[in-house]
Amino acid sequence: MILSVVETSSGSSPVILAFPHTGTAVPPDILVRLNAEGRLLRDTDWHVERLYDGLLSEASVVRATFHRYVIDANRDPSGESLYPGQNTTGLVPLTDFDGQPIWREGAEPDAAEIARRMETFHAPYHAALAAEIERVKERHGVAILYDCHSIRSTIPFLFEGRLPDFNIGTMNGTTCAPAVEAAVAGFCTAAADYATVVNGRFKGGWTTRHYGRPERGVHAIQMELAQASHLAEEVPPFALDTAKAERLRAVLGAILARLADLAPSLKEVRP
Repeated sequence: MILSVVETSSGSSPVILAFPHTGTAVPPDILVRLNAEGRLLRDTDWHVERLYDGLLSEASVVRATFHRYVIDANRDPSGESLYPGQNTTGLVPLTDFDGQPIWREGAEPDAAEIARRMETFHAPYHAALAAEIERVKERHGVAILYDCHSIRSTIPFLFEGRLPDFNIGTMNGTTCAPAVEAAVAGFCTAAADYATVVNGRFKGGWTTRHYGRPERGVHAIQMELAQASHLAEEVPPFALDTAKAERLRAVLGAILARLADLAPSLKEVRP
């Protein structure tokens, strides 16, 4: 039994950190229906909340506690694909990122169950996130939503080759002011020994696209970290490499501090 679907911490900063995929809780009635592959929870954003912990103490935090195999909090509630024509996973995934089935045969969730999970998990997470965005915007006149993600660096089912370390998504510059994208990209490209791409394979998920309305004072940006940047290995048990993590945290901390400093100026550029 999941006691809390979403964890929220309200801060005094204009920056909000969202974590839709770090949760590993799976209710027992759902867990028994996952097959051996599904129970590995392979597609978790492993340790991402630890990477950002304490980097901007005043930031608000909204974190889903449930696993994305229960329902994916970063997918369109309609079920519409974020990347038409490309391999991806759905609102309630039937496969993992390698295209391998995650449910026992015959135990896949039907439309009625998906609707129940939407009401129980997906909707409360986004209600909490939307409320926090409105609270922050009311206080500061602007809100910066920084959506925190990670993914394995090599997944042939989803993309060719090896993913860069920093994958910045703003849906081709539409979900935030240019200054927000430039600030994040600037720190990433300046960081030694890291590779960066803006609006490459990952242009921002449903969270970024849904909430990012710079003309209304809400600026959203997604950071997808390649897990090779902070894991010892991208295989079970998905252990954190503390040395890698500390190097990465220095860059991430600089990004968040700059966004907090940048926020007041964003009120001046709104139409």
